[in-house]
Amino acid sequence: MLLEVVNASLLSGSFPNSLKTDNFCIFFDILISPATEARSVSVKKRCLNENTSALFMKAISFTPSISADSVDFLLDSFNTKVKNVIDDIAPVKVRKKSGRQKAPWRNSTAVQIMKRQCRKAERMWRKTKLVVHYNIYKDSLHAFNMELGKARQTFFSVYSNLNNTSTLFATVERLTNPPSQIPSEMLSDNKCSEFASFFSEKINNIRKVISTSLSCAGVRQIRPPEEVVTMSDFKEIDGKILEETVQHLKTSTCALDTLPTSFFKSVLNSLEADLLEVVSASLLSGSFPNSLKTTVVKPLLKKSNLDKTILSNYRPISNLPFIGKIIEKVVLNQLNKFLSSNGYFDNFQSGFRPHHSTETAVIKIINDIRLNTDSGKLSVLVLLDLSAAFDTVDHNILLDRLENWVGLSGIVLKWFRSYLDGRGYYVSIGDHKSEWTSMTCGVPQGSILAPLLFNLYMLPMSQIMRNNQIAYHSYADDTQIYLALSPNDYSPIDSLCQCIDEVNSWMCQNFLQLNKDKTEVIAFGNKDEVLKVNAYLHSRGQTTKNQVRNLVVTLESDLSFSSHVKAITKSAYYHLKNIARIRCFVSRQDLEKLVHAFITSRVDYCNGLLTGLPKKTIRQLQLIQNAAARILSRTRKYEHITPVLRSLHWLPVRFRIDFKVLLLVYKSFNGLGPQYIADMLTEYKPNRSLRSLGSYQLEIPRVHSKHGESAFSYYASRSWNQLPEEIRCAPTVVTFKSRLKTHLFSYAFTE
Repeated sequence: MLLEVVNASLLSGSFPNSLKTDNFCIFFDILISPATEARSVSVKKRCLNENTSALFMKAISFTPSISADSVDFLLDSFNTKVKNVIDDIAPVKVRKKSGRQKAPWRNSTAVQIMKRQCRKAERMWRKTKLVVHYNIYKDSLHAFNMELGKARQTFFSVYSNLNNTSTLFATVERLTNPPSQIPSEMLSDNKCSEFASFFSEKINNIRKVISTSLSCAGVRQIRPPEEVVTMSDFKEIDGKILEETVQHLKTSTCALDTLPTSFFKSVLNSLEADLLEVVSASLLSGSFPNSLKTTVVKPLLKKSNLDKTILSNYRPISNLPFIGKIIEKVVLNQLNKFLSSNGYFDNFQSGFRPHHSTETAVIKIINDIRLNTDSGKLSVLVLLDLSAAFDTVDHNILLDRLENWVGLSGIVLKWFRSYLDGRGYYVSIGDHKSEWTSMTCGVPQGSILAPLLFNLYMLPMSQIMRNNQIAYHSYADDTQIYLALSPNDYSPIDSLCQCIDEVNSWMCQNFLQLNKDKTEVIAFGNKDEVLKVNAYLHSRGQTTKNQVRNLVVTLESDLSFSSHVKAITKSAYYHLKNIARIRCFVSRQDLEKLVHAFITSRVDYCNGLLTGLPKKTIRQLQLIQNAAARILSRTRKYEHITPVLRSLHWLPVRFRIDFKVLLLVYKSFNGLGPQYIADMLTEYKPNRSLRSLGSYQLEIPRVHSKHGESAFSYYASRSWNQLPEEIRCAPTVVTFKSRLKTHLFSYAFTE
């Protein structure tokens, strides 16, 4: 209930001075305003059904093909043509929805009849106060609840039949975490303009701070490669490539789209010729359509418990027109092929690259640290944090990277210059929006090309690491640098500090801001030696921590992963509780999807790092899997879990860890994994002719301590050699996965 103070006046205005206490009574008048009823909302929507697609394709076939000299005119003609047809078939209608919406399963006829009978019985009981009428009311209420439960189950079974996973997850999210309502004071054009100014000023302030920073002075210039292979033209595409590109894109609709994306894909065959004309005109002319350069930004609250009236608690979520994403995807495919064939990618940049992931990046870093520990050395890891890295990218510097570091020229370079120039955005909240705001820097958030362009923008930084002989690894804007130390020899730390200073200077020169407050440093190794290293790092101005979070993995100085397992356990049980709340009206098939999406994905994430850990640590993850299996199979707490796991065909956690390592080894060994993982593996080649020659076995590295035995390469080779020959020599990944799963599963329950 909201309290609105309209008059606060003391009714007794004088108190005796001789009163020896500080407790006074304050009397004031207040007006209690009752909770306002939810307002009705006007919704604009097209009525699209199963027949709309057929009607649209038939109507569009009678319209003339588009033709124009420029890509902007082509796109405008295409949108006008599509809009005229869809307006005739399914015009936009305005409907009013009340703010308080009933659950959809309450609208069935049977539920409504039972509800009226229950209300009638309740009124009779309250009128007569007789026991017989009270019993009738209880029976009616019980029947109503049973009918309501059946209607709810029927409603969710429809989603199961639709086989729409995204709809299922969205429905579960609404049930377990009801969406927070946007405050009424945020629904206005003025508030949208405030958001637009706030987001724009935030980036401008960062660039001003960088421009005035003293660390930008005296930066050693990093020269691009002397010889580069050039790419001056795009290749023309045909209808087959266009169709594959469109169907592989995510079904997300922007407010600027003429057609909803899902409907656009369903009628693609009738639009293919005109759409191909637009895409080809953009690629051949080196021009990106101006109407596709506008981004719709929607503020999203960072956390549900934050104050909704403070602008800094929101992050901008960008959405771009779907046709623009189609053109970007075509360009991305051709550019990726050019960069891969000529080796322009940074080997230790894992962000948004095929066969690379955060998991492979962390495995590489932790494996190097464990090998250092095995050789008696210490390791120091520095996690660099950037502030709004994607939004502060300078367009002129980025074009210079594309031209001199990558070799883009001619039409291709002209296209990227057109793609970056003249971009802008407006903020949208509900039916309200701000004015158009220009974007003078940054790669477009939410675009398909943004991650690749940022990776190319960061190419020179790898030379700084190599010049200082510092190991590094990056995932987009998350950069980790690390080195090995011999006991009582801390001279490499001086090189590390110098490298950090050079990186900071280079970032200032390139309009990137290193957030020193969020940059973290941690040392690994012997406990006593780590204390000495921490003291030396502190003397050099570096604040160390005993625990850091790197790419969603929590690392401790002793690499016990106890905090990481604890975080997984806490998150998994939270989602298990929510899943258990709704299992009564979700089908078994959909419930299993939810378990794999919310539970199994967390247990399996980066589980290749858990090789060699004590059974006590792994058991905590096994208990999560057991609980998920009991919820799915409705098994009691004290019943044996092994038959349940066997019936579900779920590998126990310790075998899932082996499976992840073996699968990554197989992929890397056959060119389907990162090169830096493949370099960790050495094929076994005996000195003389043996039966093991050509059996695809791996060498087992020598280790000197129990910590070294946890190295990824050691466990990978040992597990690989223990497998039967038919699994080691499997011709394809699919065959390998199926055979390996069968082998490990049978081994798990027969040992």
